[in-house]
Amino acid sequence: MGLALAAHRSIAEEVRTMAHDALDAWLDHVEADTADAPTLREISERFLQTRHALLGACLDAVIRRRYAKELQQTEAVCGCGRRLVRRRFDAKQISTLHGTITLHRPYFYCDVCDRGVHPLDAKLKLSDRHHQFDVQERTTRLGADLPFGLTADQFARLTGVSTSPHFIHDTLNAVGEVATLERVIPDANEISRRIEDARDGATRRPVLVVACDGAMAPTRPPGGRRQKRGPGSWREAKGVRVYLLGKDHRVIHVASWHQIADKATLAPAIALLAARMPRDRVRIALVADGSEWIWELLCAHFPDGEQILDYYHCAEYVYDTARAQYGEGSLEAQEWAEATLTRLCMNDLGEVSGGLLRMTPRSPEAEEAIRTFSIFLAGQRGRAGYTELRRRGLPRGSGGIESANKLICHVRLKRSGAWWLEANGNAMLRIRCAIYNGTFDQIFADYVAAKDVKSSRP
Repeated sequence: MGLALAAHRSIAEEVRTMAHDALDAWLDHVEADTADAPTLREISERFLQTRHALLGACLDAVIRRRYAKELQQTEAVCGCGRRLVRRRFDAKQISTLHGTITLHRPYFYCDVCDRGVHPLDAKLKLSDRHHQFDVQERTTRLGADLPFGLTADQFARLTGVSTSPHFIHDTLNAVGEVATLERVIPDANEISRRIEDARDGATRRPVLVVACDGAMAPTRPPGGRRQKRGPGSWREAKGVRVYLLGKDHRVIHVASWHQIADKATLAPAIALLAARMPRDRVRIALVADGSEWIWELLCAHFPDGEQILDYYHCAEYVYDTARAQYGEGSLEAQEWAEATLTRLCMNDLGEVSGGLLRMTPRSPEAEEAIRTFSIFLAGQRGRAGYTELRRRGLPRGSGGIESANKLICHVRLKRSGAWWLEANGNAMLRIRCAIYNGTFDQIFADYVAAKDVKSSRP
């Protein structure tokens, strides 16, 4: 015990000495500034410009001391059991958030396996790229919010580490490849924790809202060096969002999943969400805008959920029909719209539908509006009754999924001039969902683990 403590103190003193030497050199460099009376901002900028020299030296000192044995390693054992002798030292320059250092690592080669290894790389969990995982993680987070060129500029300004838009683009897509549905969606334990947070001591079960909708995304064909990309097209990114209504209607997010695909691709996400929900602890509300494909998916996996037709979509159809039939801003249009909305709030869709059938169109435009509204209401009976929904603390609108569409899809994908390969757009959506769901850390851990497995293969 005493020898171990003494060894630990010896290591600490040696690292401290190395760090102090680096600090002295850095202070000499900083004090060489000829400014007579620098402002606080000028001092801060000077520190930012030079701190990588200090922190990089400290990082180098810690690695050289903690891994002194591995840096001088002369023998290693291959996976096949053969004993290997060091062939040479290979230099690797690595970039971190705290500076760039160069490691000279021992290299071993197995003639039987035809494979070379650097054992220290595995122990330090080094990335095979110049920028290490700490840089990759933060540029991926930033690249999920900003265009890649702007991400590179902002990252360099904030950290002093220069990366390229191409590096950020490739890293984000690589992380997106391991962002599977099962990992992006929070697990059952985390969902249970959020339900307890929503309950907050109340005896009544919180409302779990499941909402589904689509958002249009700009896509383009792959193209190639000798092939034109061709015209872009708008495709629907179908998404589902689950959230809780806690005390005072506080919204607690549970999970979102969005992908540019058809409804068959969305079905597994809804099935997984349904499987991870403790249904006996919540009141389930299904909210949709009236599209049959949405009701089909939601009802298949949440058959016990309360079906709610989005009030605001209904109101849009009501006012469009009123304007077309009675004229923009007329008293007649206002009276008809208010009467119709009242009937919808009382869940009297039959009376509204009957009234539309009896209505005599005053123009071709009115005829089309009446027909469109009638089609919208067809099959929606029992999904309105907004007055009763409010009394029971249930939602009336699909604002939750609409805001998710905007936050996850529109904000990043629908930027000026942006057109996405479907695979890249979906990788971006998975990353943004993971960040929004609070699961990005485990996604990135999966990415690092996948890199470790790949690098360890013969």
